[in-house]
Amino acid sequence: MSETSLNNVNLADRMANSAQFKALYAEGMGLVEETANYLDGPGRTASKALPRLASVLYAAESMRLTTRLMQMASWLLLQRAVNNGEMNRDQVLAEKSKVRLDSFNCDKNAQGWSELPEEFRDLVERSLRIQTRIALLDREIYRPAEATSLKPDNQNSVQAQQQLLQTVFATR
Repeated sequence: MSETSLNNVNLADRMANSAQFKALYAEGMGLVEETANYLDGPGRTASKALPRLASVLYAAESMRLTTRLMQMASWLLLQRAVNNGEMNRDQVLAEKSKVRLDSFNCDKNAQGWSELPEEFRDLVERSLRIQTRIALLDREIYRPAEATSLKPDNQNSVQAQQQLLQTVFATR
């Protein structure tokens, strides 16, 4: 290990074991519950009143939304298991390979998007923001060790850490 890498502080690892992770966990799991309640209640009622095109879009986007949230919840639960000592890093890496954090985006320019219920669009937006935060944290925590070593052609490590901090502490 080089002297430089010994002096590096992995902010992602620290964040994953901090009060900020607990807040992200609570926010993510809260959004899962809030979305389920919305889709089973007011969302179901609102979707029945939508024009045909918006109704089809609502069905597709609600499937993407629930899939996105389940993937995020899986990641959060895995990370919590590591933090609590219930799983080791290798076990998490094996399970984490099943989790997709880089897909299930939506096209807000799709015809009918503006006709979707505002509360539904808000849930989608919030889920996308949390997905981005989790995906960045995931890349920082689990990237290969060789990718963390400083090389002259790598991105400035201070800028990378600042970007991570901005993403992690992004407000709703």
